[in-house]
Amino acid sequence: MQFKDYYETLGVEPSAGDAEIKTAYRRMARKYHPDVSKEAGAEERFKAVNEAYEALRDPDKRAAYDQLRARGYRPGDDVQPPPGGFGAGHGGVDFEEIFAGGGAGGGFSDFFESMFGRGRGGPGAAGYGAHSGARPGPRGPADTRAKLAVPLETIYSGDSVRIGLNGKTLDVRVPKGVREGQVIRLAGLGNNGGNLLLEVEYAAHPQFEVDGRNVIHMLPVAPWEAALGATVSVPTLGGAVELKIPANSEAGRKLRLRGRGLPGNPADGDQIVELEVLAPNPQSDAQRAAYEAMRDAFGDGWRRA
Repeated sequence: MQFKDYYETLGVEPSAGDAEIKTAYRRMARKYHPDVSKEAGAEERFKAVNEAYEALRDPDKRAAYDQLRARGYRPGDDVQPPPGGFGAGHGGVDFEEIFAGGGAGGGFSDFFESMFGRGRGGPGAAGYGAHSGARPGPRGPADTRAKLAVPLETIYSGDSVRIGLNGKTLDVRVPKGVREGQVIRLAGLGNNGGNLLLEVEYAAHPQFEVDGRNVIHMLPVAPWEAALGATVSVPTLGGAVELKIPANSEAGRKLRLRGRGLPGNPADGDQIVELEVLAPNPQSDAQRAAYEAMRDAFGDGWRRA
């Protein structure tokens, strides 16, 4: 099993704070998203970026990873988990984690799974009962707790997610609009016929962040779109929609798409679109000439406007 440098993957220093790691993740995930990028190997890079963020965004995971990295491993070095798994002796995490297939949390490497668990090789290396708070009684039924990382699209639609459990594949129905921390109960699938209690958490997403029932999306726009106004396609959890950008918009302006957030009771959340004004690099003489014309037309007085 090969060591992975998650800081290098995201292009940040090991001393980077949470905000810097989140910003780097969003930038790289957007760059390599399979629906956007045409670069060779973009899908693999996208998966690697998601895996790195999953490891570093959680304080417990990051602390465990940092302890291993401090031993001097470099990318590609062979690493063998110690008896009991990497989680032994550092506090680990309170729950095993089950990552739903098909979302940003799925398809992680053997290295990640050995560090943090996916039903094998994780903390305790004893299956989903390890570090799970199962009730005493080795021979009788016991409830087993696990975390279920669910893609935001599934939270929005209320579909099923596919998980692996002790060599079996299960389709778990996720209630529409379920909140983080709520528990899905699967009768008879815990230890010795007990219940499996899946605590829902939202999987990291390259395009959206969650604030209560609202969903936040950073939308890159060109300077002329912000200045002159434009109608652009914007991704939402329910599919792309057209959004009108008012003229004279500035970076940081927030536009609201009502009802496009997470479902809720009594009302659905909204999608908040925050404008990020980006100047594309000129790729031709004509484009460079256009920038020169803008420079001549505006001068430097706009800084004092």
